[in-house]
Amino acid sequence: MKFRPLHDRVLVKRVESEEKSAGGIIIPDTAKEKPMEGEVVAVGPGARGEDGKVVALDVKAGDRVLFGKWSGTEVRVDGEELVIMKESDILGIVE
Repeated sequence: MKFRPLHDRVLVKRVESEEKSAGGIIIPDTAKEKPMEGEVVAVGPGARGEDGKVVALDVKAGDRVLFGKWSGTEVRVDGEELVIMKESDILGIVE
């Protein structure tokens, strides 16, 4: 199934975090927080401005982004855990 977000929404796949801490301690799955970094899978065409024109999004498919801890809605597409969020929930692009 293909999925294309509408308006200014973005489909993001979470990037798995490290299994070890900086000190070398292995973190069990139950103690891990959900990662706040992900890869953009698909983007909508953009939001409409007050003049009615579509304003394109700043992110594109393939970008690595940081987003807020409670941002977006979790969905399952083709058995894969993804997050749909508005572009305004994205804090920045990781380069």
